[in-house]
Formats: sequence, C-alpha cells, structure tokens
Amino acid sequence: MFGIEIMDAGLIPAMIVALMAGTLSFLSPCVLPIVPPYLAYMSGVTLPDLTQEGGVHRRRAIVPALFFVLGLSTIFLLLGAAASALGLAFLQYQSTLSSIAGVLVMGFGLHFLGIIRIGFLDREMRMDAGDQGGSAFGAYILGLAFAFGWTPCIGPQLGAILSLAASEASVARGTALLAVYAIGLGVPFILVAAFLPRLTGVMGWMKRHMARIEKIMGLLLWTIGLMMVTGGFSAFAFWLLETFPALAVLG
Repeated sequence: MFGIEIMDAGLIPAMIVALMAGTLSFLSPCVLPIVPPYLAYMSGVTLPDLTQEGGVHRRRAIVPALFFVLGLSTIFLLLGAAASALGLAFLQYQSTLSSIAGVLVMGFGLHFLGIIRIGFLDREMRMDAGDQGGSAFGAYILGLAFAFGWTPCIGPQLGAILSLAASEASVARGTALLAVYAIGLGVPFILVAAFLPRLTGVMGWMKRHMARIEKIMGLLLWTIGLMMVTGGFSAFAFWLLETFPALAVLG
C-alpha cells in the first residue's frame, strides 16, 4: 500500500520537471525566434498581417497552432511510450541505466551552463516539411516534422524527460510525463498565436536575455541528472507525502 502511494507521489516532481523542461524548450534559441514566422506560414498570411492588433488574420493562426501542437505531441507521446517500454524491458538494470542517464543529463546541463561545450549541441538540424502552409493538416504535418527534426536544440531537455519516462513503472506513466512535456512546449505556442501583438515586447525581452535562459535551462538539467544519480526523486516523493498527506489518496 505505502509503496504504491510513494510511486504515485513520486510522479508529481517528475511531472513538474517535465512541464518546466517543455517551457524552457519553447524558450530555447532555435525555437522562440522562429515562432512568429512559423505561425504566419501555417496560417497562410504575412508576418505583418499576423502582428496587427485585433486583426482577422491573427485569429486564423489559432487553429493551425493547435494542430501544430497536436503533431509534435503525437511524436512525444510515441517517444514516451517507447522509452517506458524499453525501461521495462531492462527492469533488472534500471538502477544502473538511470545512473548512466543521469550523468549524461548532467553533462547536457554543464553544456548550457557554459562549463563544457558539446559540439553537436551547437548545431541545428531541421527537416523540411514541404509546402504545407495555410491548412490545419499542413500544420499537423509541420508539427510532426518539428518534433522529429528540431534537434539537437531541444534534445537535452527532451532526453532528460525520456530518461525519467524510462525509469517509470509503467508505459502509461512514462507516456504521461511526455504529455506534460508537450503541454509545456505547446501551450506557449498557442498563447503566442492568440496574443502575438501583446506578447511582442515579452518575446523581445526573452530574446535579449537568452543567455540567462540557457543557464537556467542548464541548471535545471544538471539538477535533474543529479537527482537521477542520487535517487533524489524518491527522497522528494517522501518529503511530498510527509508535507502533504492528502497526496496519499492518489494511490
């Protein structure tokens, strides 16, 4: 009984991390700057039309944005299910594999902190989705291509969450983590589509402070890796259960 409750409570910090990782992925240098052009392309309008306050063209971007997020979420959910299934297949080695994955994630964190540089993480790889602009289906295809091809820029964050998914006790729980990651990445995209003119200043501020955002991203990844190596998620789960006893009903 108590072990099951701990496992359920233990999923909460992992979900919080997944949400933060998704949001930081959205703020990464090769995602945030291309959001307005992508929205214009998917909605079949020009960027100046899209940024007009109260314009009809801006409302046309919301539905394609939803389908774009659905496309990338499809890939993330499949990756989460695959990672969880792989983790279950190597269940007897899960502790060792979790430690190895934690060390790799810590390395990704040190890269973003600027302490070490990993060459392939400084390169962009994009997939061309073809002429798919101006339709909901095209936006969905573009979302699939984005999730597959916009690596390694979001790779470290995604890899950290996939590592967490692989350590979960079931495919459903691991897939849930990737769903939360997709929410963290996708919801800001939809919000920009809905409120682009009002968010122009905020996005400009984020671009100017991209170096700080990268360091926050690096610190988060390093902390995730350390918790994976030391069993910190289990300790955090115990603390949650002791501090918030109501969480026991999740079991």
